[in-house]
Amino acid sequence: MHTFFKDRDMEFAVRGLLGNAFHRGTDVGEILSTIAHVPDGDAGAWVQRWTGTADRLAGQARDAEAAGHLRSAAGRRLRASHYYSEASDMAPDPDFTRLWECHRDAWDAFVDLTASIGDVVAERIAIPYEGTTLPGYFFARTGRSGGPARTLVYNNGSDGSVAGSWARAVAPALERGWNVATFDGPGQNAALIRQHLPFRPDWEHVLTPVVDHLLGRADVDPGRLAVLGISQGGYWVPRAAAFEHRFAAVVADPGVLDVSTTMLAQLPGFLVTLLARGDRVRFDRDMNLALRISPDTRRTLRWRMRPYGVTSPFEFFTAARAYALGSAELAAIRSPMLITDPDGETFWPGQSARMADALSCPVTLLPFTAVEGADGHCEPAAQGLRGERILDWLDERVPA
Repeated sequence: MHTFFKDRDMEFAVRGLLGNAFHRGTDVGEILSTIAHVPDGDAGAWVQRWTGTADRLAGQARDAEAAGHLRSAAGRRLRASHYYSEASDMAPDPDFTRLWECHRDAWDAFVDLTASIGDVVAERIAIPYEGTTLPGYFFARTGRSGGPARTLVYNNGSDGSVAGSWARAVAPALERGWNVATFDGPGQNAALIRQHLPFRPDWEHVLTPVVDHLLGRADVDPGRLAVLGISQGGYWVPRAAAFEHRFAAVVADPGVLDVSTTMLAQLPGFLVTLLARGDRVRFDRDMNLALRISPDTRRTLRWRMRPYGVTSPFEFFTAARAYALGSAELAAIRSPMLITDPDGETFWPGQSARMADALSCPVTLLPFTAVEGADGHCEPAAQGLRGERILDWLDERVPA
């Protein structure tokens, strides 16, 4: 496949943006014209160019809405939300928070405009959770006959934007008559940025309140509920499914047995030894010396640490080790499960197949290949093929 950047993060982002064009979450021309002005690995130029593209679209959306062109306004808001998110991913504080808020505002405007157009039910929802609420969204097709419908819950990963849910779950599932619910769990999006709730490994305490809330709706069929976890959601969703048995089908894209392996693989041996010994002082001292040499690594580590609610590298790597599935949790999963297994999985290579082998529930291991253009973490450039295969599997197990 053609590559645009040697920088791994930029290349992965561009593939994802191109893939999202399949469901009109982005536009190819806007992507190519933006990255044409970004030197390889230049985070500052990346932030500047994506902000400029997003600002331009947001202005055009306001003009379209004022002229009564609500569909054009909604489409531009959705694309602006994606582009603001891309800008925020490489922006330092306080620009990160400002750009994240722009991404969220654009997404909320898209949701509200979609609701006003009337083809799709689009609601902002609040899910009761431990003395507060988790923000979420509920989508359904209007004009659907009959009673309660089958519903797909989309569980985001560690850093996915809310706009990313559109191409990865909402749009393709709506086309097949599903309801779709999304939410921000602890450490994700608004739950992190606005509520300061950090990640937690025991995700059953998150996903069960989501299920409870959805089953209180008259338009949700309690016997036809499915869940899709993407990226780090490939750990959280199987973990929750070990305790929450009301799902008729479960999807992990990909399967993640141990979240920490992708972090630990980047550490030199002597730091792994210090971590295993619990030597926080020396670990943080040596890490901080290394981070002074590499500003890019320092920025990436701060970004990765943020949702864990920790303040030191030792706390981060130690916390990540708690995000692992043991044999007891895997044996407790009852629902039929689909696990994607793409060529070139970047973060958790081989874990999808190992998870499939360890499960006793009905399981399907679904390969995606480089020949199909569907390789890489979460099949970023092949959103059409990915959605078709995942939803075909779901349709077979949760019929309309």
